[in-house]
Amino acid sequence: MREYLLTLCVTAAVTYLLTGPVRKFAIVAGAMPEIRARDVHREPTPRLGGIAMFFGLCAGLLVADHLTNLSSVFQNSNEPRALLSGAALIWLIGVLDDKFEIDALIKLGGQMIAAGVMVMQGLTILWLPIPGVGNVALTQWQGTLLTVALVVITINAVNFVDGLDGLASGMVCIAAAAFFLYAYRIWYSYGIEAAAPATLFSAILMGMCVGFLPHNMHPARIFMGDSGSMLIGLVLSAGAISITGQVDPDALQLFLHSEKAAVHSTVPVYIPLLLPLTIIAVPAADLVLAVVRRTWKGQSPFAADRGHLHHRLLEIGHSHSRAVLIMYFWSALIAFGALSYSVNSASMWIVLGIVFLSAIGLVLLLLPRFTPRAPRWAEHLVPPRYRRRKAGVDPVVVLAEEDRDPRPPVVAGVSGVNGATAVGPRSRLLDGRKAESSR
Repeated sequence: MREYLLTLCVTAAVTYLLTGPVRKFAIVAGAMPEIRARDVHREPTPRLGGIAMFFGLCAGLLVADHLTNLSSVFQNSNEPRALLSGAALIWLIGVLDDKFEIDALIKLGGQMIAAGVMVMQGLTILWLPIPGVGNVALTQWQGTLLTVALVVITINAVNFVDGLDGLASGMVCIAAAAFFLYAYRIWYSYGIEAAAPATLFSAILMGMCVGFLPHNMHPARIFMGDSGSMLIGLVLSAGAISITGQVDPDALQLFLHSEKAAVHSTVPVYIPLLLPLTIIAVPAADLVLAVVRRTWKGQSPFAADRGHLHHRLLEIGHSHSRAVLIMYFWSALIAFGALSYSVNSASMWIVLGIVFLSAIGLVLLLLPRFTPRAPRWAEHLVPPRYRRRKAGVDPVVVLAEEDRDPRPPVVAGVSGVNGATAVGPRSRLLDGRKAESSR
C-alpha cells in the first residue's frame, strides 16, 4: 500500500507542477477557443491540460517500475506498456483536437486504433464470468471487439461529461478510488497477482485527477480538453479491462461451501461486469440521453448542444459549484454502493443505506436555492456566501450581492477577454480573432 500511495503522490505532484507551465504554453500556442453558445464559462480559457496529465502518467509508471514490489508488475505483465502505448496515441489525438478541432469521426477512429494497440500488446478481455453459465472463454475476435467497445464507450462518456469546471476530473477520481479499493482487495485478500496492474492503473489515475483538480476547480484557470478527458477515460477503461478479462474467477476458490454460500461469494466474480458500468453510470447515462436527444431532433449524435445533465442542473437554479457537487454525490453513491455490495452482498444495511442516500440526493436536486450556513466558529474558513448574516441586513439584498458576478458579462460567441492571470496583455493575445458561430 505504501508503494501505491507513493506512486499516487508522485503522479499528483508532477501533474500539479506541470499544469501551470502548460497553461502558459497553451495561451502562447493559441489553444484558447472563443466562447460558444453551449459553454458555461464566461471568459476564454486555455485547454491542453491533458499534457500535464500525460506526463504525470509517465512519471507514475516510471516510479512504479523502480519500486521493490510494484516492479514485478512490469516483469510479469505487458499491460503497463500497453497502457502507455494506447495513452500516448489517444493523447496525441486529443492535443491536435484541442488546437485544431479535428473532425469527430477522425477522433472516433483514433480511439478505436488506440484500443487496438492495447489489444495487440495483451491488454484485452480473455473470458467473462456470466451468471448462470459460468466462466466463458472468448475467441480472439470476440475479446477484441468487446475490449474496443468498452474503451470507446468509456472515453466518450468521460468526454461528454466534461462540461463544468472540475466535473470530469472529480468524477473520474471518485470512480478510480472505488475501483482501486476493489482491485486492491482482489490482489491483497485473495493473493491474485493478476489484479496488480488494475490496482496500479487506478492509483495513477487518482494522482492525475488530484494533481489537476486545483487548477480546474471553479473558476477554472485551465481546461483538460480532449487531450485530458480522452486520456483519463482510456486509463479508466484499461483498469476495468485488466481486472475483468485477466483475473481468473476460479482462482478465487469460491465454490467450497454450500450452494447458498457459493451464490453470495460469487458476487466478487460478477462485480467486474458491473463495476466498470457503475463507475461511469452518470457519464454513460448522459451519453445515451445525448445520442437519443440529438437523433430525435434529426441532428448528428456528435453535434454539440446544451442538453447535458450538468446544463439541466444549471437551468433549474443550481449554482456552478453545487451542480458539480451533486454530480460528485451521485457518482460516489453508485460507485461505492456497488463496491460495498461486492464486499458483503448479504447485508440489508447496505441496501438501506444506498436507498437513504439516494433520497438525500433527490432532495438536493429539488432544493436549488437552499444555501447552507456554517457555524460561527467556522465562518472564517468558508466563503462569505456560507456565513451567517448580520442583524439588520436585508437578506434579499445580501443574496443579490452574493449572486452578482463581479466580472463584466460576456455574450456567448464574443471574444476579446482572457483569464485573470493570462500572460501578456489581453489585446495582444486575442486581437483580431473572430468569434466562433454557435453550433
